[in-house]
Amino acid sequence: MTKLRRGITGFILRRVVLGLLTLFFVSLIVFAATQALPSDPARAILGRTATPDSLKALREQLDLNHSVVYQYTHWLGSFVTGDLGHSLAARGEPVTAVLGSRFKNSAFLVLIAAVISVPLSIFLGVIAARRRDGPLDHALSLSLLGLAALPEFVVGISLVLLFATRVFHWLPAVSLIPPGDAPWQHLKEIVLPTVTLVLAVSPYIARIMRASMVEVLESDYVEMARLKGLPEREVLWRHAVPNAVAPAIQVIALNLAYLAGGIIVVEFVFAYPGIGSALVDAVNNRDLPIVQALAVLIAGVYVFFNVLADIATILVSPRLRTSLR
Repeated sequence: MTKLRRGITGFILRRVVLGLLTLFFVSLIVFAATQALPSDPARAILGRTATPDSLKALREQLDLNHSVVYQYTHWLGSFVTGDLGHSLAARGEPVTAVLGSRFKNSAFLVLIAAVISVPLSIFLGVIAARRRDGPLDHALSLSLLGLAALPEFVVGISLVLLFATRVFHWLPAVSLIPPGDAPWQHLKEIVLPTVTLVLAVSPYIARIMRASMVEVLESDYVEMARLKGLPEREVLWRHAVPNAVAPAIQVIALNLAYLAGGIIVVEFVFAYPGIGSALVDAVNNRDLPIVQALAVLIAGVYVFFNVLADIATILVSPRLRTSLR
């Protein structure tokens, strides 16, 4: 047991170190990409009427007169300590203050979409595998494949046309949340963005869950459970589903991480005040500190969910735990 525990601890430490190294290289790429932009941030902020003195003063304030190495190390050191810099478009307001409410809005939207999509996808995958090669299985497979082929903006616009404008007028076409209000105070406004995200990620999880369940249902231990006379429902949910979930954990984690990046398109379609719309506005305004902060934070979400998926896969799979001894 001690040897197994050491093996799992070493595996977790290796994954965490690799995740941190990945974030370090991501920070290098993000900083280099923003530095390679042809425009002058100081002139973009002050406009064409800026005087040489004002441009010089702003460049000194933004550390643009220092070397690229100094700018990167200063930016990375501040980022690690929680100082994300100051917004250029918001007249020097801290990035954390600009993005605070937007992070809350996006986190709530992602949480609701994850809480709905993960159990729904697992259930659909189990039902499809249980009715393998039947009419229900074929209908679900075709529907999931069609949804997986549609981009998020197509799904979102279709939902707006169906439920908000052309056919029915049940829901608002845009998800405007007044500043200072919490997103859970406007549940009607987040229905369409949530459904769009659920339809965007559920097909992938459901399809991998179906494939995993089909393999598990043909295994020896499931046949043994049936030979013991256990009810089919108990065989399915007690013996088959827990073992079939392990291979699907990686896909679930990747899709949850995808929500952090894919939410940009959905928020733009519905004018939802989250990090997605903040990133679009920052790019349009050449607000480099916000662009850098959001790019690294979204990458951090990807790395976090990947590390979490690796650890969860080891913990729920006895075969993989044994290999670490």
